[in-house]
Amino acid sequence: MTTTRATPVRLTQFAHGGGCACKIPPGELEDVLAGLTAARPAAPGAPLLVGLATGDDAAVVSLPAPSGGPAQAVVSTADFFTPVVDDPYDFGRIAAANALSDVYAMGGRPVVAVNLLAWPRDVLPFDLAREVLRGGLDIAAEAGCHVGGGHSVDDPEPKYGMAVTGLADPTRLLRNDTGRPGLPLSLTKPLGTGVLNNRHKATGERFEQAVAAMTTLNREASEAALAAGVTCATDVTGFGLLGHLHKLARASGVTAVVDTAAVPYLDGAREAVRDGYVSGGTRRNLEWVAPYTDFGDTDLHTRLLLADAQTSGGLLVAGQIPGAPVIGELVPRGPHSIVLR
Repeated sequence: MTTTRATPVRLTQFAHGGGCACKIPPGELEDVLAGLTAARPAAPGAPLLVGLATGDDAAVVSLPAPSGGPAQAVVSTADFFTPVVDDPYDFGRIAAANALSDVYAMGGRPVVAVNLLAWPRDVLPFDLAREVLRGGLDIAAEAGCHVGGGHSVDDPEPKYGMAVTGLADPTRLLRNDTGRPGLPLSLTKPLGTGVLNNRHKATGERFEQAVAAMTTLNREASEAALAAGVTCATDVTGFGLLGHLHKLARASGVTAVVDTAAVPYLDGAREAVRDGYVSGGTRRNLEWVAPYTDFGDTDLHTRLLLADAQTSGGLLVAGQIPGAPVIGELVPRGPHSIVLR
C-alpha cells in the first residue's frame, strides 16, 4: 500500500540530518569501538558466529540443533534514524525496510520485530506518529515478519526504526569476510537515494524513484544470492558503496576493483550532485575511504555518488545473481582496498 497524501508538516525539517546520512561517521565509530570488539560473556548462552569484529550487518548466534532437525542461527539487529522524507507513512516504510535489510544481508529471514520510536510529543501530533508506525507495520507484513510491540521516548527529534530478529542456516550465512579473489561484484539497487533525499529535504521535491527503491525489500536479492551459492555480501547504507566495500575488502583480505561506468544510479542523482545536494555524511564517507582508495582519474561528482550515504540501499554481493549488474571484481590484496577504473 502506498500513499500520496499531502501532509502539511514537513517531517524532514524537524531533524538535523536524514536517514542513514545521520549515522555517526565510520572513522569516529571505529575509534569508539576500539578495544570493545573482543568482549565476551563469562558463560555465553550460545556460540557467537558473527559479532563486532568485522563490522558486519548483524549479530548471529547459533542454536543447538533439535533432535533430528536442522541447525539454526538467530540473526539480531537494530536500525533507526531521523526522517528521510516528509510523508510519515513513507518514512515508516523506508525505516522498516532498512532495518529488515540487515537480516537479509546476513542470508536470514526476519521473523519478529519491535518498533523503536522517538517523538517530540509537544511539537508533532501523534496522528503523524501513527502513520509512521502504520508504514512500518505494512512493510513488516510484506516481509512476513511479526511486529510484537516496541519502545518509545519523548525526544526533540522524530526517529523511527526497528529491532529485528531473524533466523538463518548457520552453514549458509552471507558475511562480509568471505570474499575471495576472482569473484564478481554485483549491486542490486541503484545508488543516489542520499543526494535525492537531501534535495527533497531542501526543496520539498518528491522523488518517487527514490521512495520506490528505499521501500523495496532485499528479500529476493538475498534469496537469489543464497541460491547461487554466494557466501559474501553486505548491504549498502549510510557509509555509501565505497565505505561498505572498504569494510568488505578489509575483512576479506582482498582488493575490490570497481568499474565506475557499470554502477547504476537513480534518475536525477547526478543532477542532484551537480546542484550541490550532498550531505555532510557523504563527504565524511569519502574522506574516510580516501586513504584506502586508488581513485584514478574518477571525477569528483562520481566519487561523491560512490560515497553517497544510502538509506535502505541494495545488497553488494560477491558473486553474480540474476538481474543485478556486475560492477567490478575482487582481486588479490594490493596497496589499496578499492581501485576505481
